[in-house]
Amino acid sequence: MPWLLSSARSGGALVALTLDAFVAAGEAIVKRRFSYREFLAQAWFLVSVSLLPTLLIALPFGLVLVLEVGSLANQIGAPSFVGAVDAVGTVREAAPIITAIVLAGAGGSAICADLGARTVRDEVAALQVMGIDEVERLVAPRLLALLVVSVLLNGIVAMAGIVSGYLADVTVLHGTAGGFLNSFTTFAQAPDIVESELKAAVFGVLASVVSSFKGLNVKRGASGVGEAVNQSVVVTGVALFVVNLILTEIFLVLVPPPFV
Repeated sequence: MPWLLSSARSGGALVALTLDAFVAAGEAIVKRRFSYREFLAQAWFLVSVSLLPTLLIALPFGLVLVLEVGSLANQIGAPSFVGAVDAVGTVREAAPIITAIVLAGAGGSAICADLGARTVRDEVAALQVMGIDEVERLVAPRLLALLVVSVLLNGIVAMAGIVSGYLADVTVLHGTAGGFLNSFTTFAQAPDIVESELKAAVFGVLASVVSSFKGLNVKRGASGVGEAVNQSVVVTGVALFVVNLILTEIFLVLVPPPFV
């Protein structure tokens, strides 16, 4: 099956690019030739295009989650468990997914378009002719920028979702602040935030590697750049949910939910 062989080759190339980018970034930092200016520029760009959209998604999501679960919890006589649902649903799952999707759609597409345009204009080939590693110069700063921004932005998104859920429970469902906070602290564990931040880091690396790979392998000129951007967003979105399922299963085995 040709498509299966092509997918296997692409997967292997993505893994190779990830390893090459981390090795190149480490060597560049140790040898003091890492492009910090490019790293800061990319990080600032990612924050500027992603912060507001993630907040605008996280706030309504926290409200809807608490309203839906809270109304059901009131019907079965367990309104005090709304905080636990908000802790698990927002911190573990929603925050890293929202962060990754927005970063992949806004930042990842921009990275793919930038590298694709450089490839079409033969700038990448010029770097290779001059003996400059394009992975170290172009991919590594973007990978580290997306990694750092995704981790930091994930914490902001989680806090926004928790606050909006708390306000929805107290003001709309007329729950008690003490009941919400008590169930939240009972079911929320320190490993939950570790899981959330680790997912955000993995998702950030995944989005940056896929977008960089698609951008560096653009074909057919300007039209190929548009196709590469579309493919990078779609592939990243599908891969996010697959990787999220795997990471969730691993954490449920390593850190089982508390027995109350």
